[in-house]
Amino acid sequence: MELIVKLILCYFLGSVSGSMLMGKLKRIDIREMGSGNAGGTNAFRTMGAFFALGVLFIDVLKGFISVKFISSLQLGGILTENTIDIELLHIFCGIGALLGHVYPIYYGFKGGKGAGTMVGVLAALFPMYLIIGFPIWLMILVFTGYVGLSTITAGIILPISTAFYYEGGLGTPFGIFTIIFSLFIIFTHRSNISRMLGGNENRFEKAMIFRKNTQ
Repeated sequence: MELIVKLILCYFLGSVSGSMLMGKLKRIDIREMGSGNAGGTNAFRTMGAFFALGVLFIDVLKGFISVKFISSLQLGGILTENTIDIELLHIFCGIGALLGHVYPIYYGFKGGKGAGTMVGVLAALFPMYLIIGFPIWLMILVFTGYVGLSTITAGIILPISTAFYYEGGLGTPFGIFTIIFSLFIIFTHRSNISRMLGGNENRFEKAMIFRKNTQ
């Protein structure tokens, strides 16, 4: 019962979209702009850095809160701490937040791609990965200009990093979770993959080091 209730609570929290909340301040719907995705990348491309930072802050925070605080929530006789394996409880809370972000109940199940919320989950469960993953994400971005490719690559690196640096490695519930998430992030970026293969994916050219001079 505890697992189910907390999974649902985290799903509802995850369904709170950073881009939609920030959009209300600007009286816009981010899903009607750019790529139509309610995530940080589309927010940055269409509304700028300040707007995107607000979106990212909200999306990261809900992942962190889900794992760090909702997992240990106590409420009468329904929610009690440590009645099940705490690592498993943390993971399911993270899954709830991710599913809420990608398939938000408040916005017709049309949300972002999960990367920002996963950063919050990892900040709570495996912060060392952020030291590994962010430089890789940034390196791919500055060389290719593809945010989607950067995120996919960082997602693939996650289970590899887990195998080397997480206690118990891939044989733990967290290790299995990272493998599933790696596949999930590829799935949520399938449209990006299709556009990259077709040569019509948008590039973040300002971030590229070796971009061609078009003058």
